[in-house]
Amino acid sequence: MAFSSRLLSKSKQFCRTQIVLQQTPAIPVRFFAKQADPPALKGDEMLKGIFREVKNKFETAMGILRKEKITIAPEDPAAVAQYANVMKTVREKAGLFSESQRIQYTIQTRTKDIPDARTYLLALKEIRSKRGLTDELGAEAMMFEALDKVEKELKKPLLRNDKKGMAVLLAEFDKINKKLGIRKEDLPKYEEQLELKISKAQLEELKKEALEAMETQKKREEFKDEAMADVKSLDIRNFI
Repeated sequence: MAFSSRLLSKSKQFCRTQIVLQQTPAIPVRFFAKQADPPALKGDEMLKGIFREVKNKFETAMGILRKEKITIAPEDPAAVAQYANVMKTVREKAGLFSESQRIQYTIQTRTKDIPDARTYLLALKEIRSKRGLTDELGAEAMMFEALDKVEKELKKPLLRNDKKGMAVLLAEFDKINKKLGIRKEDLPKYEEQLELKISKAQLEELKKEALEAMETQKKREEFKDEAMADVKSLDIRNFI
């Protein structure tokens, strides 16, 4: 069936994307700090290791999706929450990154060799934009204003290895977080909200694919008299 093949392809695509993006453990980002590079591996050894890891993670993820019920109903908060829980289980069992961890890893790898604070903040802005994240609170502009203030006092660009200058900037950032009501202890809540937003977007994409596939199938002679199924009634487990 055209529908089953497209839905299966989309389900695998979501898992494969997460698996391919992650080849190293998540490392919490220490903003403006630099990390040591991992030891180098020989080409063949590295490729074999990556292949085995991707294969094992993919098989683990698909095994979970064959068992867990997913309702394709992005308009239903309960269905979105259930889908988010399933994907969380997939990540935990297969050792995959969450979206926030992928962002952290991207920041770490993209900024480790950046020497100054301004270029660092510009890199963060680019990463945020490319990942489709919005700055609804205006925190980004405030951070640049804080950097302008610090550099004006220093009368030179602020380098990340300037411990005294960075301490002043981070203190300014703490003031911004306090003003915006952002607390470190609330970070898990923000991460959960982000994962729900992503889960809803993925369900919307699945629903779109399912409707397009059923419309295509309905045009075929042998199916033209059959009524289209309600997308919410579909069980992805039957197509994996």
